[in-house]
Amino acid sequence: MLTRFLSTAAALSLTAGMASADYNLTILHTNDFHARFEPVSKYDSGCREGDNAEGKCFGGSARLVTAIADARSRSNNSILVDGGDQFQGSLYYTYYKGKVAAEMMNKLGYDGMTVGNHEFDDGPEVLRGFMDSVDFPVLMSNADVSGEPALADVLQKSTVIERGGEKIGLIGLTPEDTPDLASPGKNITFSDPVAAVQAEVDKLIAEGVNKIIVLSHSGYSVDQAVAAGTTGVDVIVGGHSNTYLSNVSEKAAGPYPTMVNETAIVQAYAYGKFLGELNVTFDDAGNIVEAAGEPLIMDGSVTEDEATVARIAELAKPLDEIRTKVVAETAEAINGDRTVCRVQECQMGNLIADSMLDRVADQGVTIAIANSGGIRASLEPGQVTMGEVLTILPFQNTLSTFEISGAGLVSALENGVSQVEEVKGRFPQVAGVKFTWDQSVAPNEGRVSDVMVAEGDGFAAVDLAKTYLVVTNNYVRNGGDGYKMFAGEDKNAYDFGPDLADVLAEYLAAKGPYTPYLDGRISKK
Repeated sequence: MLTRFLSTAAALSLTAGMASADYNLTILHTNDFHARFEPVSKYDSGCREGDNAEGKCFGGSARLVTAIADARSRSNNSILVDGGDQFQGSLYYTYYKGKVAAEMMNKLGYDGMTVGNHEFDDGPEVLRGFMDSVDFPVLMSNADVSGEPALADVLQKSTVIERGGEKIGLIGLTPEDTPDLASPGKNITFSDPVAAVQAEVDKLIAEGVNKIIVLSHSGYSVDQAVAAGTTGVDVIVGGHSNTYLSNVSEKAAGPYPTMVNETAIVQAYAYGKFLGELNVTFDDAGNIVEAAGEPLIMDGSVTEDEATVARIAELAKPLDEIRTKVVAETAEAINGDRTVCRVQECQMGNLIADSMLDRVADQGVTIAIANSGGIRASLEPGQVTMGEVLTILPFQNTLSTFEISGAGLVSALENGVSQVEEVKGRFPQVAGVKFTWDQSVAPNEGRVSDVMVAEGDGFAAVDLAKTYLVVTNNYVRNGGDGYKMFAGEDKNAYDFGPDLADVLAEYLAAKGPYTPYLDGRISKK
């Protein structure tokens, strides 16, 4: 009897110990990959021939295969998730749409992904095709898709996966302003992220899930607001703002992870340059005991998986004739970094706006406005290939010309500087117009002043009642990035001009070797 009692007591003691044992989970993550299946340069554009072999390039799916396998081998429990925007950004997407992304994500073994705004660039149907091809859940909590036949009853708000005997809840989050950024169509309505996340957290907790991860393609600032405004979220894996978080780099926007209340927020820049690795320890109640890690740089020291290199080379064959064609030459590097172009005049913005205006100046157009969100890379000095041009301008936008009043033009510029604090892509890069803006003024309340428009050989103050001829791209002309004042049937618009990438390539060729410049066309008080 005593022996039996001792055995029972020992078993109870062991059970109690197991019940209170910590649970360790490694969260591997990527975001804003943008079809960069091949390595990229330090400028986020294509890696030039020979540079990758010399260890000068970063990322690419073949490096991720190696790095993810290594990271998994260091952990008893790991998951691999993505913060959205796998679509758009290179010829691979232009040619294959979401098929290569699906193939590579399946190969890497992702456990979940949120919908990024660029997943809607070609409408819900292309997103649905991608979802049908992947082996993992694609999630979006803050939208009603019940009226969209391609996604209704298929695109879920959250899901539960298991790892090491524990349930882990995953919730998706997409930009609330996705209709301004992409083409989700009129059948989907987007909603406040805080309320949407809390609703899914409550649902998961009611199901007995106490470890909850939000996959958020909403930006670093929104992620912090979600963490502050909700309860029960343990980790937010971010995206959309291409934020680099680190504990060792002076270039980081914040620590990795950034803690807000009890929530750990992580993000790993973009384009596959980093693999995020967050090691989290939970107690038995699902509370975070410890969260530590660092984005792992995918540089030349990471060996490329040979089979993946070979597969991507096979997929590249239909693309090579287009992208290897040398179309121009630059005398210096041209800065198109989003952290610059989305808050001020930038070299790439001037180049693109100048090229647009040059193309249609003979039609009487005097003003060009380009959204900085359309600028996706910088450019190295030397020979320029069409592939590099298409990396900078990957969206297949066409030139659009239209008429607008001076008052409408000022309203457009106000919209352009209205979200600088959030580094949004609506910031205007311009030609044929100069203006000053004041960040101390509330958005859309008179931030813009001293608007001067090209007239003859000089500039004159904008006439609010006058009609001006303007060129932009078809996305912006139809109201994208908040430019609602450009949309409508009353603008005498033509939206079917040449592809913006072709316009840029031809302008560079005519001006080559091109030297970038700034001239103060946008100034800040």
